[in-house]
Amino acid sequence: MTPTRSKSASIPATVWALGFVSMFMDISSEMIHSLLPVFLVSVLGASATSVGLIEGLAEAAALITRFFSGALSDRLGHRKILALAGYAIGAMTKPLFALAPGVGLVFTARILDRLGKGVRGAPRDALVADAVAPHIRGAAYGLRQSLDTVGAFLGPLLAVALMLATAGKFRIVFWVAAVPGFVAVVVLASFVQEPSTSATKSTPRSLRLRDLASLGRSFWMVVALGSIFNVARFSEAFLLLRAENVGMPASFVPAVLIVMNGFYALTAYPMGRLSDRLGRAGLMAVGLATLIASDLIFALAVSGWQVVAGAALWGLHLGLTQGLLAAMVADASSQRFRGTAFGIFSLAGGLAVLVGSLTAGWLWDRFGAPATFYTGASLAGCALIGVIFFAPVAGKKLRYRN
Repeated sequence: MTPTRSKSASIPATVWALGFVSMFMDISSEMIHSLLPVFLVSVLGASATSVGLIEGLAEAAALITRFFSGALSDRLGHRKILALAGYAIGAMTKPLFALAPGVGLVFTARILDRLGKGVRGAPRDALVADAVAPHIRGAAYGLRQSLDTVGAFLGPLLAVALMLATAGKFRIVFWVAAVPGFVAVVVLASFVQEPSTSATKSTPRSLRLRDLASLGRSFWMVVALGSIFNVARFSEAFLLLRAENVGMPASFVPAVLIVMNGFYALTAYPMGRLSDRLGRAGLMAVGLATLIASDLIFALAVSGWQVVAGAALWGLHLGLTQGLLAAMVADASSQRFRGTAFGIFSLAGGLAVLVGSLTAGWLWDRFGAPATFYTGASLAGCALIGVIFFAPVAGKKLRYRN
């Protein structure tokens, strides 16, 4: 039974705990990922296409795995155990980056790390929806995303400090990054409580094709919109490569993510709350317009300051859109198949991210960095047209489902 509005005005402790879990894991992950593209290119000799392949396959693995973990969480009637397993896998992969002698082990570690993210993602997102009333979903997803992004802000900041303190020793930074990853696992195991409304309490059964049809037209439209968006929003690894491309020293490249995630963290929660009041579509459209502006700045950049400005807009667009997409999936799905719905959304998004990142790397190597970002701006424009066309589906008129 869905909590009433009067009893559910505040965000429950479970959502806060999940936010802190995300924060610690993102500190760990971003300490590594903020340096990894430069490490691959400047230390291990990889090409931009190779970076695009690694990032695309890794993110696709995460998002595709979410489909199976989401469906499994619906079938089991429990979400926390899968989320815990996913965070544990992610924590255990961190030391592999420090040990990697070449691109092969980095690729393996990146895939395993993202598989862990995939295992935990859909059950965690469904757990948030299970724990809150429909009228505060935007705020709940925005809060979790903001805490997540605080970690994504602190991680690169720590990476810069350690790179300066160790005279550019990448591997020392990677070793230190393992610590907050294990803290995230402890917090999840100790403080996240699965609500009594989580998943179904009826006898578990396998997902059937007619169950997919029951998700409804609104849900599939959200999937289509999210897929176009994910092709346009290729891996942030290319933002870091662009920083190095215009002459920013390797020790300061993580500053791009510091700025990006700072804007992301500051905007995700208030934008989520605003979407509960005003609807999703308008804010989504503003977010996509912001992404277009960011891409154009990156395409035209000739200095580090211009790259930082582009990163600020990139973070703003994330704050405007990422929590909204999760809330839109929750709005369009019933509780019984909510894990599956998040999984399907992620499956489509995973394929889109793979295509986007591979295309970005190929364009970079073949035509140069500006071509990558001009293409991203064009694809974001297509997604913007989709938001305008599907406004009744993406906005407040979308009926909440319980």
